[in-house]
Amino acid sequence: MQDLPPNPLLAHLPDPSELSETERDYLDMIAAAPLLTLGARRDLLRDGETLRTCHVIVQGWACRYKTLEDGRRQITAFVLPGDLCDLYPPLLAEMDHSLATITAIRYIELPRDRVEQLVVAPAIGRALWRDMLVTMAIQREWTVSIGQRDALERLAHMLCELFFRLRAAGLVRDDRCEFPLTQTDLAEATGMTPVHVNRMVQELRSRGLIYWKGRVLEMLDLPGLCRAGLFNPTYLHQSADPRLA
Repeated sequence: MQDLPPNPLLAHLPDPSELSETERDYLDMIAAAPLLTLGARRDLLRDGETLRTCHVIVQGWACRYKTLEDGRRQITAFVLPGDLCDLYPPLLAEMDHSLATITAIRYIELPRDRVEQLVVAPAIGRALWRDMLVTMAIQREWTVSIGQRDALERLAHMLCELFFRLRAAGLVRDDRCEFPLTQTDLAEATGMTPVHVNRMVQELRSRGLIYWKGRVLEMLDLPGLCRAGLFNPTYLHQSADPRLA
């Protein structure tokens, strides 16, 4: 797993320079909490479970998902390093979906009272609201993909989104990133079968847009992949991030 900056909470904020000294000290205190670990392909939170803490992933990948009674699973979001998994313990009594690891993860647990204090702190509160709005924008794009984009567009759009998010987190080097998803994961996120995902991956490869082998994804032609997926990154609201220049 790749490392993040020492304080993942600060790295997660759009502009840490906006923080007051008190807010920065408070975040440093929270980020100094013990790191917990969980292995790959394990549930961190289950549908219906009572919410008591908020989790911040420091390293590794996770996903949100819903399961039907017959066992079919739909992945509704990918959670990347630095992401807040569940900011709503003070507001909601229980989980309405499950959260599972994709890789082994290291994470921090924040008690309910600390979450409440984070939300009301002016600069931190604005950043968290912004993060929630971006999360909602991502969900809207997933809905558009499921409803309107064809299979190739859907997969290309998903790969672009994940790449842009990883790049914003500082987890891309020379257009390459760690990519631990399986074709089954992508199928469960895009509403396709694994066989159909495989066909679309081969098509993207044949067009010279991506290289994907094992756990490494390389963008050979990112503008071309964006065109193939009808991808416009404005909904991620990353324009202020100098790492995207």
